[in-house]
Amino acid sequence: MAVQREWFEKDYYAVLGVSKDADAKEITRAYRKLARENHPDAKPDDPAAEERFKEVSAAYDVVGDAAKRKEYDEARAMGPMGGMGGFGGGGPGGGTFTFDASQFAGGGIGDILGNLFGGGGGGGAAGFGGRGRGSGPQRGADLEAELHLNFRDAVAGIETTLHLVGDAVCNTCAGSGAEPGTLPKSCPVCGGRGAVQDDQGLFATSRPCPNCGGRGSIIEHPCHTCRGRGIERRPRDVKVRIPAGVQDGRRLRLAGRGDPGRNGGPPGDLLVECRVEPDPVFRMDGVDLRLTVPVTFAEAALGADIEVPTLDGAPVKVRMPAGTRNGRTFRVRKRGVRTKRKHGDLLATVEVAVPSKLSDAERKAVEALAAAATESPRAHLMAEAAAPTT
Repeated sequence: MAVQREWFEKDYYAVLGVSKDADAKEITRAYRKLARENHPDAKPDDPAAEERFKEVSAAYDVVGDAAKRKEYDEARAMGPMGGMGGFGGGGPGGGTFTFDASQFAGGGIGDILGNLFGGGGGGGAAGFGGRGRGSGPQRGADLEAELHLNFRDAVAGIETTLHLVGDAVCNTCAGSGAEPGTLPKSCPVCGGRGAVQDDQGLFATSRPCPNCGGRGSIIEHPCHTCRGRGIERRPRDVKVRIPAGVQDGRRLRLAGRGDPGRNGGPPGDLLVECRVEPDPVFRMDGVDLRLTVPVTFAEAALGADIEVPTLDGAPVKVRMPAGTRNGRTFRVRKRGVRTKRKHGDLLATVEVAVPSKLSDAERKAVEALAAAATESPRAHLMAEAAAPTT
């Protein structure tokens, strides 16, 4: 991974207004807020906003990517070297170069030094004074979206469309940034490399070309739609296939459907968080469906064939034996969630319904049952409580 000189000069956490310990969600929220506030389309007459937008985007491109963030933190931990003041401060040999090698266990220091001094990727001494690198292709940012589903669609799976508003490759210039009929030209300062070298005696440092911003090309006639960025903000539709049995809170990743990349880089991903509305009868338990079925005391005591609803609308009969206890669960095979690999079951848990009001006839029947009862259901508690403990 190429380490840019700007990493030692700029505090990207401060640019985004977050702490160094901020998690990925905090960083993304901060970036989105600042990007909206400073987007060129939002403030077309404010050049400072566009520069701020570029600065915020550059910061997020690094600390918003887990791998780049790790390299960035390690590079800035090099201490006095971080400000680059240790090289050539008073002519050749006039500066100092100090770093803690223990922070770069695993071979990363060779790559960092090779890129820092304009190396071509091998690191170590062979990389010093080599060809510099520009900003190069940069991956687009990941996007996040919420999708609300009703329970039955979540169980069965569904293909739907998300309506998003975000960055996309400019339709007018096809992402080149140049007005149709014109082409970007190679930068005369860096010769198309995107980087220039500063000779500082013993070492030569590489930095992005100030004339082209590290792109290696300049646009003499910017596209009237995107103002030379190659990216425009517009609504777009994204088709999403939701698998059967998706759980509430599950995040689906759609590769390549996020923000477009910069300088020919790949697009980011789209992260879709599923929000499943609860159902009044059923609930998902993995690939199984659960529900609670009220039964009368007589049905539980004497046994009965009870009807149990299913998600497809056709009820099934469940034989409940005499003496069924409250809370017993009966399994109906293959009436649950059906995925490509599994077919879940329907789990029906019986709950003995106790009436809050009784008619005169019901009261007499219950009183007769109580009078006829010969055993107490709490008798074993008395015996166990009286038994000595060991």
